[in-house]
Amino acid sequence: MASTSLIARDLFKPPPTPPTRPPMTNALQDKPWQTRWRPWLTLLLAGLLLGATACQQTKPDLDQTAKAAAYYTCPMHPQIHADAPGDCPICHMHLVAVAPPVAQKKPVVASAVYTCPMHPQVREKQPGSCPICGMDLVKTSARPAISQLPDTDLATNDLIITAQQLALGNIQIQTMGTGPTPATSIRQTDMPVPQTVLTGTVTANARRTESISSRVAGRVEKLYVRQTGQLLRRGAPLFSVYSEELQTLQREYLLALAQDLLVAEPTYRHFAEATAQKLRLLGVSGAQLRQLAQSGKPNPLVTYYSPRTGTVQTLAVVQGQYVAEGSPILTLTDLSSVWVEAQLYPAEANRLPLGQTVAVQVAGQAYPVRGKVVFRSPELSGSSQLTLARIEVANPAGRLQPGAQANVLLNNLPAAPATRPTVSAAVETALRVPPAAIIHNGAVSYVWKQTGERQFRRVRVRLGDGTSTTVPVLAGLQAGDAVVTTGAYLLESEFTLRQGAGDDHMSGMAM
Repeated sequence: MASTSLIARDLFKPPPTPPTRPPMTNALQDKPWQTRWRPWLTLLLAGLLLGATACQQTKPDLDQTAKAAAYYTCPMHPQIHADAPGDCPICHMHLVAVAPPVAQKKPVVASAVYTCPMHPQVREKQPGSCPICGMDLVKTSARPAISQLPDTDLATNDLIITAQQLALGNIQIQTMGTGPTPATSIRQTDMPVPQTVLTGTVTANARRTESISSRVAGRVEKLYVRQTGQLLRRGAPLFSVYSEELQTLQREYLLALAQDLLVAEPTYRHFAEATAQKLRLLGVSGAQLRQLAQSGKPNPLVTYYSPRTGTVQTLAVVQGQYVAEGSPILTLTDLSSVWVEAQLYPAEANRLPLGQTVAVQVAGQAYPVRGKVVFRSPELSGSSQLTLARIEVANPAGRLQPGAQANVLLNNLPAAPATRPTVSAAVETALRVPPAAIIHNGAVSYVWKQTGERQFRRVRVRLGDGTSTTVPVLAGLQAGDAVVTTGAYLLESEFTLRQGAGDDHMSGMAM
């Protein structure tokens, strides 16, 4: 302000006496010099005061502004971009700083793991096959957050599926404690003998099956059977073969017969009989030998005939094919009697003693037929824990075809006498579910309980000793609970794919 006062004093200081000028002739010659210079002095003083006031304001930190600004632009001309503050080259306004965009945080992506839909305890970091069942591992996120699962109830962690998934998965529900079904709560001591239906398949009777092979090496010149399923009668021609061995034996036989007529000793007769026996062993019939002796010349082709009536099951050659000695030609089966091979649990084997007559219902037939149990396997088939029973059924009309599905009805058969085991009161009154409703994960068992229209929850249960049709649930369920009896494994697979294989976030673990 001191500098401002000095400037003002100098301005109002009267100037020195001007030199003598000649007299003026215009209108300004009568006005003093203060009147003529006063407007210009006022404007100059106002400008100096404004400049002093602006200098006293705090200057902005240009370094911080430059760091915080992405670029500088003109408010009136946004096409102007500058890296440093300055003036607009068009309108000379001060450029303003434009802040950089706020950086968005990248979402944290969970690392991927691979698990088996049927065995969720298997977790691998790389794709491959399940070491338990051999299925291909599927990719899923490692422990995803519950909030990231749109198809999961956040309050209960239940699995929610769509209506289409419910229909395609054939999800069936059974309410515990209602209806005369295997899932109803009943006393074991009051249970009647279960009505059992065994599934089986119609097969060919091996006792009535014969394989026909080539007796000699040669070429099949004529094949009379061209397709499987063809019914052949006994004595029907099968094929004709040309063989050097047969040609030689025929010549020897004719030569021995001719020499036997010329010599009285029976030497050549014995030789002819030995040669004829060789031809019989090679499949030449007695009628063919008599025809050979009458004609007196060897037959280039030897025809073989069907030894029995039957249906062609397999055909291994074509016409014109060379065959070796012992090569299979075809298989004949007499379908007037067939077998029904049924699978059953070892606990049910005592209901099918050898010689027992049972009823068999074959698919496509209106009425069941009767059969006799002729064989019961003493061992289990692989890992299925099932054994095999073979039932022989008469099939005179040929209506029962091998490969057809059949059911063995044990409803009217008496069960073998056995005492009922002593059970506890908890088992007697336990709720019972079918085996298909139970999911086993090592030593832990689960069932799927319905909690909404399309909402399900996996519940841990404790099981008792059951049968092939029902299993008692000792803890984990209550009467009135709706349990999934069909499609539980599909829900388990869907749940595994959505939430991973861990069990620490499951609901229903406490019992």
